[in-house]
Amino acid sequence: MDEPIKDTEQDIESWLRVFHAPRLKPRLLHRLLTHFSHPARLLDAGPQALEALLGPAAASVHRNLHVGSGPGPATDLAWMQSSTDHHILSLSDPRYPELLKEIADPPLVLYVRGNPESLSWPQVSIVGSRNPSPTGQETAGLFAADLSRSGYTITSGMALGIDAAAHVGALRSGGTTIAVAATGLDRVYPARHDRLASDISGGGAVISEFPVGTPPRRAHFPQRNRLISGLSLGTLVVEATPRSGSLITARFAAEQGREVFAVPGSIYSPLARGCHALIRDGAALAECPGDVLEELGCRPPGSMSRPAMACSSTVAAPHQLLDHLGHDPATIDDLVRRSGLTAGTVCSMLLLLELEGLIVSTPGGSFVRSRHL
Repeated sequence: MDEPIKDTEQDIESWLRVFHAPRLKPRLLHRLLTHFSHPARLLDAGPQALEALLGPAAASVHRNLHVGSGPGPATDLAWMQSSTDHHILSLSDPRYPELLKEIADPPLVLYVRGNPESLSWPQVSIVGSRNPSPTGQETAGLFAADLSRSGYTITSGMALGIDAAAHVGALRSGGTTIAVAATGLDRVYPARHDRLASDISGGGAVISEFPVGTPPRRAHFPQRNRLISGLSLGTLVVEATPRSGSLITARFAAEQGREVFAVPGSIYSPLARGCHALIRDGAALAECPGDVLEELGCRPPGSMSRPAMACSSTVAAPHQLLDHLGHDPATIDDLVRRSGLTAGTVCSMLLLLELEGLIVSTPGGSFVRSRHL
């Protein structure tokens, strides 16, 4: 079978002219492009062709399409041409992720720094507080690392806190990660993540729906969040206050028909309240990476194009963990340090050992050997 043909530079310019047309809302542009099938045909359409579709609004739409889109298209094309790592993907480009096309309002174009193929790899998004506790930061990194080893690409928003910990956890495990930016890709926000952005784009990608030159604006971050969830099979929230923006990402995920997971915490911690609210509303409780893997499947669908990775929960026999568990309570983190196994493997082993009656759980989430052992 022939490989699908990528957009030419002329195609991309047509998409950008439509995308940058003033005063035309995305939903209207989607409707027009569905009818005309390609932006070049839309731009060539006369007022009468538009009137048959739009009625009295046709004249103003035609005027906005042809009044000129300003320097935007030329600026974007210059950015794309400035590096082989810079790409602009339209909805018609075969590299545009199919999962993202399923959301209500997919971007007409995606700006990509890095590997555009990575956008179609199976992804799990990890989001949370910008001011996490040390435990929350460690938890995000452990989940990201274990999910990466199981074949999932980790997606987040490159913000401070949980987002950054998730990206770093994936990278340190040798996995890939995708960052969705709320600015144009000619800048990195926050600026201190310039090195992180470079590391992410080395195998994965930093992407945006915002044109080159777009600065950070408050309204862009919730808009960005729908892409984080839209790219992913599931979204995991690690620490969130009731007003956290990560809850917006979780809501988008639910509306998009994707899985939502939340890590529980102390009832006394404000950072746990957002996660607890999600769990009350139906999100799956995730105490360890194994909970996410069990729901999504150890080997992600469509992962054949990536290096084969066995499910981490099947690496070793569960009874091996007993050598690291005495009669004093031990947490999952304790067992990870003692055994050298991943958190997902330890969680799965603990479940099997508990079902066999060989261990018991104690208040506070610790485990001990059964008394008769």
